Amino acid sequence: MRVRQLAGFPIFLLVVGALGASTGCGGDSGSAAAPGGGAEAASSVDPRAAAEAEKSALAAYAGYLAASRKAELAADPHDPGLRKYLGDPLLTRVRIAIRDAKEHGAMRTGNIVSDPVVTEVSLDAVPATVSIQDCIDTTGYKLIYQRDRSVVPGSVGGRYVATATASRYPDGRWLVNESGVHKDQPC
Repeated sequence: MRVRQLAGFPIFLLVVGALGASTGCGGDSGSAAAPGGGAEAASSVDPRAAAEAEKSALAAYAGYLAASRKAELAADPHDPGLRKYLGDPLLTRVRIAIRDAKEHGAMRTGNIVSDPVVTEVSLDAVPATVSIQDCIDTTGYKLIYQRDRSVVPGSVGGRYVATATASRYPDGRWLVNESGVHKDQPC
């Protein structure tokens, strides 16, 4: 049954790569956040390198949200923008979610409101990573049936804590490779 198959779809594609639980919304998540909203770099890490990593990771995250939205609206799981900002396993999960929606006659419409902050910069990790937390608002971002524009049951949005991890790949690019929405943590 169509409704039953689509009811399990995520509120939006950030759900596809669930991460561990985070607390709060856009603020202190238990990690050391600097007063400017950025993450503190470890004392052995060059502060300029940490600031550059934070900037690059936030750009990748913003690109991820925009590319995912564009690919969803076009129902194109192979949109080149996805590969530009996403890495696996998230890239594969997003592509599958877009393909599944398309196969079931559904599409996304509307906008996502996002205000991410960096909660941790780990340049000594292999690969280097940046953790991001967001209070994502998907109340205006709907999964609808293309044939009659009705909302797919069970796909109503809301305001929830979202987390993501961006990693620096061997070619130097920062890509978002993990992401999740924590519906049990409204913000």
